[in-house]
Amino acid sequence: MLTFKSITARDAATLRRYYENCDYALCEYSAGVKFMWRNSLHYTWTEAAGCLIVRCESEGRVSFDYPVAGPEGDEEAALSAIESYCIEHGIQPEISIVPEKKAPILLARYPYVRVSNIRTWQDYLYYKEDLQLFTGRRYSGQRNHIKKFRKQWPDAEFRPISAKADAAAIQQFWADFEAEFPKDSSGKAMTELALSKKMMSMPDKPWILRGGMFDGDKLIALSLCEKCGETLIIHIEKALYSYTGVYPAMVQAEVEAFGEGCTWVNREDDAGDRGLRTSKLQYGPAKLAAKYHFLPQNELLRHVAEIPELKTERLTLSAITEADIPAYNVLVLDGEDCTCGRKGCWEAYASATALIRQGKRAAAAQPESLLAGYGEGLTGKDVFDAAAAGDAAAQAVVDRYCVYVAAGITDLVNILGPEKVLIGGGISRQGERLLAPIRAYVAANCFGGHDRTPPVIECARLGNEAGIIGAAAL
Repeated sequence: MLTFKSITARDAATLRRYYENCDYALCEYSAGVKFMWRNSLHYTWTEAAGCLIVRCESEGRVSFDYPVAGPEGDEEAALSAIESYCIEHGIQPEISIVPEKKAPILLARYPYVRVSNIRTWQDYLYYKEDLQLFTGRRYSGQRNHIKKFRKQWPDAEFRPISAKADAAAIQQFWADFEAEFPKDSSGKAMTELALSKKMMSMPDKPWILRGGMFDGDKLIALSLCEKCGETLIIHIEKALYSYTGVYPAMVQAEVEAFGEGCTWVNREDDAGDRGLRTSKLQYGPAKLAAKYHFLPQNELLRHVAEIPELKTERLTLSAITEADIPAYNVLVLDGEDCTCGRKGCWEAYASATALIRQGKRAAAAQPESLLAGYGEGLTGKDVFDAAAAGDAAAQAVVDRYCVYVAAGITDLVNILGPEKVLIGGGISRQGERLLAPIRAYVAANCFGGHDRTPPVIECARLGNEAGIIGAAAL
């Protein structure tokens, strides 16, 4: 039976033995995150079947990271051990922070499961070469900032730092940083700052990659990174705002200094912070890394012949009636205006018109994006083309649009169970750029797990001409 223990400094070597070769590319699968947030998220750990199993307790809910296998590890046995632990303690098994490559394993394992993938917690993954070189049109802003920074502070240099040898410089940096830190910062921001200070003071270890940008003897920016598999995970990036352009200069320098042998750079999630999200999107992420949450359901429910009516003094739960249906025919209740006169319909989010509207909003919010150059004549094709050209704002619109389309298709699949879904209209000309993310979403959110094969999802061969040809055939 599993016995979990708290994470201490003595556990660093054990955790790193699993994480140093882990190819999940998510920030949670790193020693740095476990140490940084061990008290806030109540991380505990154990080993079973040659795998590392981490338990998390937050807001009264217990969840488990997907097991990280060692050289002789058995993931299936580790998952069984988690399930046995949950049965013994009377808790529901929740497997969280599941990387995309492991999601199919859990979908096959749990026929009845609720799957979520919250945008807020998705990590920003970048190609190492992109952040190291900043080449191409999309990085013109970063290059200009770095140029200005180098012109004003030509002697500034980035170099590895030591918690012990550079203690005085680090301490002074925090004093300077706090003097510039917004006084009305949220509690979350203050917590993150306190944890960053604590991490920077940890004793030097080979796996802790600390670096700092110095202007002479003055430390003006610092970072803490960790290599896990082929991914450089950046845990901490702090800089003095008074040094204009120091952030992109530091990002470029730290990747150059610590990124050898890596393919990816993970700059972690944005935690729902709007400013942080904007900043990370501006660096042109190659993708947003999914973190699936699996909540297996009670299989006995499938034997219930009809939905019972449950009554309490304050609440009545009953089956949906005809009068209830209109409220459930929408994708977003009280959402976007639809041409039918209602609000929140799928049409208002997943049509070509909706894509154009979403693209224009992004252009207005980010006038430096390629979208803004199309003006009022922006089309759905333009949005996809801008995303393909590497425009972060356009890619964010495409990603969200595909989710809207996929969410509606998933509802239809779960209700009707079709063998094939055909997508028509002009947007269907985008082919795999449209289909690939939709297929992934539908496969992850279809009810039934391995008992239901996801439908074939294809673009209609007649595309946008289907309506005209059909009318002519009549």
